[in-house]
Amino acid sequence: MGRRLLSLATLYPNAAMPRFGTFVARQMEALAARGNWDVTVINPVGIPPLAFGRYRKLAATLGRGEEHGVHVHRIRFTLIPTLARRNPGAIVRAILPLARKLHAADPFDLVDAQFFYPDGPVAARIARDLDLPLSIKARGADIHFWGRHEWARRAMIEAGAQAGGLLAVSGPLADDMAALGLARGKITVHYTGLDRGRFHPLGRDNARLALAADFEVRVAAQRRLLACVGALIPRKGQAFAIRALARLPDAELALVGDGPDRAALKRLAGELGLDERVHFLGTVDHDQLPIVLSAADAMVLPSASEGLANAWVEALACGTPLVICDAGGAREVVRSPSSGRIVERTPEAIAAALEELLADPVPPQFVATGAARYSWEANAAALEAYYDGLVA
Repeated sequence: MGRRLLSLATLYPNAAMPRFGTFVARQMEALAARGNWDVTVINPVGIPPLAFGRYRKLAATLGRGEEHGVHVHRIRFTLIPTLARRNPGAIVRAILPLARKLHAADPFDLVDAQFFYPDGPVAARIARDLDLPLSIKARGADIHFWGRHEWARRAMIEAGAQAGGLLAVSGPLADDMAALGLARGKITVHYTGLDRGRFHPLGRDNARLALAADFEVRVAAQRRLLACVGALIPRKGQAFAIRALARLPDAELALVGDGPDRAALKRLAGELGLDERVHFLGTVDHDQLPIVLSAADAMVLPSASEGLANAWVEALACGTPLVICDAGGAREVVRSPSSGRIVERTPEAIAAALEELLADPVPPQFVATGAARYSWEANAAALEAYYDGLVA
């Protein structure tokens, strides 16, 4: 084995939350599979002093093991939900002893963070302690949300100044990082990957049969189906998609994901008389997501901000065109009319774009060519070359 990586990731899938940060796990697994970097992930898991409900389930996932070629350590830190600014310090106290122990037993060559906050300041502290080079990756909300808080922005800039290199999932996100105060010359754009064996067109008719069998969502042959994949939070804009649906009498909407907006979105659907046309699928297993995407005639996700959403790429790979807003790397994904439309964040604009796409559909196999440049193999090769440059 060649070099050794210690990666910090506050989002990483576990038995209680199997869809939590799957894109981070796939990236690390693809890098490990190349055989030149031995990969260790420390996944800090925030649990309050009294662990009830979902936190009790999270506590049961703590421990260590090898997962698809990656050494994973899930370590508890004391989470005070209303004191997010203190999380980096709590995480450092929880994981620094382990990082020192692992490094003493078999030295690492590089420390990296999979998100800019809180992971970035934590990784910076670990890298200083172990006297190792540092890399930090930005994915979107870590810049756009935490960057609005002065205390977080200062910590992010300090960590970024220490880092030998920074990663961004899209060019526009790299520009946003620079506007925040991070050195643009340090930033490398590193696009997401894609499981090409899982995400490909399944055939709309077959996918709709599977949708009915697996989710009890039955869409008549003459009706159109729209998919919306993302956490049910205001930033993702599902309310705009529901309001747009009210203008499309022959369409239905399948919402994939869960979150604090679920009850409000259900009320909105009811107020608009759309109860029978809006389907809340909840969290969907990654193996079943291609069924939903292949069954849909279009994927709509009116996000206010993004880095470069994995759901965009996965939808295209399934042959499903996009209607999205001009956020993050949208223009790096929707590069031709066959891939979809980029619209203003209004129900009227979203509905108009959907009407246009649905009136003149492009064959799914042709839409899928829009995702041709994405794969976890390409992602891992680019990441390995970048890491090699930092430790050369």
